[in-house]
Amino acid sequence: MRERARDKGRLEDIVEYSNNVSELIKGFTLDSFEADIRTYYAIMKNVEIVGEAAYMLTEDFKKAHSEIMWSVVQGMRHVLVHGYASINPATLYDTAINGIPELRNQVEHYLSDINWEEWANEE
Repeated sequence: MRERARDKGRLEDIVEYSNNVSELIKGFTLDSFEADIRTYYAIMKNVEIVGEAAYMLTEDFKKAHSEIMWSVVQGMRHVLVHGYASINPATLYDTAINGIPELRNQVEHYLSDINWEEWANEE
């Protein structure tokens, strides 16, 4: 069973790995991103970790904060891990440029706005 007390740490992981993605993608166009295999796979791995951290959040947290489409975040992770041969580079690039910063901003609000001690002790 996933513990509510671990939700904060998982959200902190989302912010950390989202920051990695934003730093790695700086200065890249879609064409230069596709041509740079190191950056491509580094971003892929960091997006995967963001999805895994989202997956590991408690269902209670995801239901209480449904403004984020958690299933989409988790779905991207699923594709990166299991459907690696069918990854669309343009989709990954768009996720890095648009989706990840938006997700990070919302998660940062959660981290600062939620009373984490209270959250961990609610049943």
